[in-house]
Amino acid sequence: MISITQKYNIRKGVGQLADALVLCTLLFFGNISFSQNPQEDKTGIRIMFYNVENLFHPTNDSLKNDDEFTPEGTRYWSYNRYNDKLAKIAKTAIAIGGWEPPAVIGLCEVENIQCLKDLIYTSPLKQFGYEVIHQECKDNRGIDVAFLYRPEHFTFVDYHSYELIFPVDHSPTRDILYMKGLVGKDTLHIFVNHWPSRYGGQMATEHKRQFAAKTLREKFDSLMTLNPNANVLAMGDFNDHPDDVSMSQILGAIKDSSALKKGDLLNLIWQYENIKGTNNYQHEWGILDQFIISPNMLFGSGGLLSPTKRAQIFDADYLLETESDGIGKTTNRTYVGFTYHGGYADHLPIYMDVVVIEN
Repeated sequence: MISITQKYNIRKGVGQLADALVLCTLLFFGNISFSQNPQEDKTGIRIMFYNVENLFHPTNDSLKNDDEFTPEGTRYWSYNRYNDKLAKIAKTAIAIGGWEPPAVIGLCEVENIQCLKDLIYTSPLKQFGYEVIHQECKDNRGIDVAFLYRPEHFTFVDYHSYELIFPVDHSPTRDILYMKGLVGKDTLHIFVNHWPSRYGGQMATEHKRQFAAKTLREKFDSLMTLNPNANVLAMGDFNDHPDDVSMSQILGAIKDSSALKKGDLLNLIWQYENIKGTNNYQHEWGILDQFIISPNMLFGSGGLLSPTKRAQIFDADYLLETESDGIGKTTNRTYVGFTYHGGYADHLPIYMDVVVIEN
């Protein structure tokens, strides 16, 4: 298989006035608080993951099952709706970073490279110099995972896309996309994931996510065998919860950092008590979007540290709305069924910080 790296340089030219206008817009749309971002004083980076819910380009691709997301399709997807969604993704990324949008953004449910180019060229993200790592995968719906990164904060070194080929059911799914880069002088390995969905039933599809977990664990082990102090991070929509077998047993990502033993990984999103979750399905919140780290990132033995020892769920008011029954909150979605709703996404984004340890 031939790997193709899609990287695009962005010319900067928007000044502080544009920054202020974007921030004012964010504050107008929701009650947003900004935690200290290590990029502001150049001590580290902020990393974000977001399942953006069906970011399809309106043009029809005859090689993909994207017909419903075209102007003539069942969802009546239009350029106006598409551009509005791009702007909302950008607004959310900027809000998570404050004055410094995340150095690295992992995305899933993106149709193609054109969507990513439009996001970094035409949305408010255009002033921040993002570049793209993307690989077309064989998923039946035509949705991929991708990275955006800012070279001034994260120095790209290499990437690879790992195709998941199931031993029994050979139906294609999303690849696991790997990126290697430098934060300061230290290497950071990142995997972005979008594991097979539960469509068709949790039990009936469980073996696929367990196979994905085994594959990802092998990648972790390979890197940590070469360098026991390797800084390794996996993020994504895993379509399983932290306590499911795929995550807690096969991947070995545990909750309690004080109980770490040899071979364990740490699930940073599992550190909350009474957490709401990242996705609401049939009136129940679940934690499908997660960050997993190698244990040395708790102590900085590889030069990089996860300072808060937990990830954050970004739940700004504008990303939520009241449930249809009037009880509780749910995500403010782009579509509810086949009805256009005009919201953001059916998942909440997550983020974490990585700081450089001074020698």
